[in-house]
Order: sequence, then structure tokens, then C-alpha cells
Amino acid sequence: MKELELYLHIPFCERKCAYCDFLSAPADLPVRISYIKKLQEEIAYYGAQYGEYQVSSIFFGGGTPTILEGYQLAAILETVKEHFNITTDAEITVECNPGTLTAGKAEKLVQAGFNRLSMGLQSADDRELQLLGRIHNFAQFLESYDLARKAGFRNINVDLMSALPGQTLKSWQDTLQKVTALRPEHISAYSLIIEEGTPFYERFAEDERIREEGGHPRLLPEEDVERQMYELTETFLHTKGYERYEISNYAKPGYECRHNCGYWIRKDYLGLGLGASSLVEHQRFQNTSELKTYLEQEYSPQCEGQHERIAETIQLQEETGLTQTGHHIHIETLDKKSEMEEFMFLGLRLMAGISRQQFEKKFQVTLNSVYGEVLRKLKGEQLIEEVAGYVRLTEHGIDVSNYVLAEFLL
Repeated sequence: MKELELYLHIPFCERKCAYCDFLSAPADLPVRISYIKKLQEEIAYYGAQYGEYQVSSIFFGGGTPTILEGYQLAAILETVKEHFNITTDAEITVECNPGTLTAGKAEKLVQAGFNRLSMGLQSADDRELQLLGRIHNFAQFLESYDLARKAGFRNINVDLMSALPGQTLKSWQDTLQKVTALRPEHISAYSLIIEEGTPFYERFAEDERIREEGGHPRLLPEEDVERQMYELTETFLHTKGYERYEISNYAKPGYECRHNCGYWIRKDYLGLGLGASSLVEHQRFQNTSELKTYLEQEYSPQCEGQHERIAETIQLQEETGLTQTGHHIHIETLDKKSEMEEFMFLGLRLMAGISRQQFEKKFQVTLNSVYGEVLRKLKGEQLIEEVAGYVRLTEHGIDVSNYVLAEFLL
């Protein structure tokens, strides 16, 4: 049976964080209610199109999904279960910001079938949290974490962020120590990226440029300190029983995020909600990012099948240059070259690397026939290695992964 992962976007938050460039914003209660209704209509519509697929991973992301009430999230998940073929052991994740979780809400989520919670802590230092624009302090995170455990969550991820303005190696190690003492099953540890269009970009873009050039930034940690934070993360988490399975993700054995792994190996995934992206059977498509437009869309059960609609839209694009359908979905058909590129630079983010056998099975050509010269070059530079039929990044290759991955663009 064909497999499919589901992503549902909840684009609302209490307040926009200073570093965030995600599609999210505060919204009043009537807008949230209208959005839930439209999302349920979209779920029913696409459920009719993809009923033959088996769904083993569902991920509610945002924004802050837990800004909604527990019964609202439960109702959305129930709609998914009504219209899609969900496996009995499906991983069902909801993202959560501390300060938006109550005991009643946590219990309702567990009762509804959510079995994985992803908590956005970022730092255990209250000064760093305030600078980031987070709505919580560390004490509130501890309270939310305790509520989640008492409600029955047995699989919790904690998001952490290093290389923050003013952050030191000592404060980063303190964060790692405090979080691992709680024994979450999974930790995501990312370096701060200064994104254009955010308040952080206005304040720290020049510092970021100086750091990248090896200079001495005024507010951000220097390059060698950022590097030490990066090395400390893997070393410290390993001593606490967390194994690195992807460049920025660590898990206790058996708790690797199914949704993340599916993305890195290019499993088909369907994104529902505002701005959500999808990749299904060589087709990449994306919902509109305009909230008003999304709320005005009509999802009729009598509409033609999704695959037929995509085919017609592609033909229309070729004839007219238009890039949208009646549902305001941007569509791209991936050719074999593009899929090979994605297979390589997504799969190489995994510590296990990419399988020669899987590459050949998927594309009906050997890995060497396409990338032989690149592989020889990168092996000579000691940036990749091969173990038991898998090609993977070396430690040095991970350090310069952007360079390595770019080499696989055909």
C-alpha cells in the first residue's frame, strides 16, 4: 500500500518571536474558528483524493498549535481519522509552546490520540528567552513539561537554539544540562539563523556578516565559540544517551522522529492548511499563504480528483503561464534530475547517509553512473565516506555540509 505523511499547519501564535520568519501571526477567536472549519473542509476534500494511502505520521505544526483549545485540536484530528487511512501505530505530533498548555488541554490531547509533543523551549536562560521574544520563562517550561508527563505523554521533543546573541559556551552547556536532566526522548538542537524580514535581521545582520568573515561581532558569539557550542552539543548529548541521527536532531534509541525521517528520505507528504507544502508522486504543490484567500476557498467533494486537476493545471501553465488553480495551489512537476538532487542533499543530512541500493531501485541507474566523479572528489577531500553500502558525511563533511550538498546539484 502507498504511504503518506500528513502535515497540518496552525498559523497562529500569541506573539511573533523576534527571530521567526515562519508563516504565523496572532489572530482573534473568530478568525481561528473560521480557520478550523476551513481546515476540516480541506481535510475531507483531500481525504477523498488520497484514501488509498496509508498514513503513519501526522504532524501539527505552526505557529503554535496549542494556542487552540484542546477540544479544537481534538476535533481536527478526529476529522483526519474520519477521512484518511491511519495506521494503528501512527506517530501523531503536536507542537507546543510553554505557556499555552494547561492540565486539561494536555489530557484532552492524549485522549484524542496525540502521542508525541514537541516543545519549543529554545533556552533555559530567562535573559536569552526574553531577547528571543519568547512568551515564557524557564519555570513556565518546567510547569508545562510536568503537565505533559502527568497527562500521559511518553514521547516528548524539546527544541533548543544555540549561537544566540550574548550566549556563552557556559550558558549553552547549562541549557543542555537542565534539559537532559528531564530525560525527554528527543532533542532538536539548531543554530540561530538570522532571517531577512525579522527584527533580528535589522539588529544582527551586520554582526552575522562579520562572524561569517571570521571577524569579531559585537553581539553574536564569535565563530570559534559557535563552533565549540556545536561540538559540545553532540559530545554532551551522547554522554546522556542521545544519538545523533540527523544533523540537528538527537534521540534516545527508538525515538527518532518518524515525520522528520520521512522528509529526509523523500516519502510522499501532504501539507494541509495555510501555506502548507506537499510532495506526492513527483508533484510539488503549495497552498496560498494569504489567510483571506485560504478562508474563501471552496472544497467541494464533487470536485475532480487531485491528480487530474494537477495535470490540467500543468497544461494550463504551459499554455498561459498561470501558476495557480482554483484552490490557489502552486504546482511544480519534478523531473528525474531534480529528484536525484533532492535524494542526495536531503538524505545526506541523515547520519546513516544514503543507500546505493535505494538510489538504484528508485532511479533505475547506479549511483556511480550519475555521481561517480563527485563521489571520488569528495572522498579524496575526506568529506564523505562509505559504510556497508551507505554514503554518508564525515565529521569534517558535516562541518562544511552546505559545500558538500551543493556538489550534488547536477
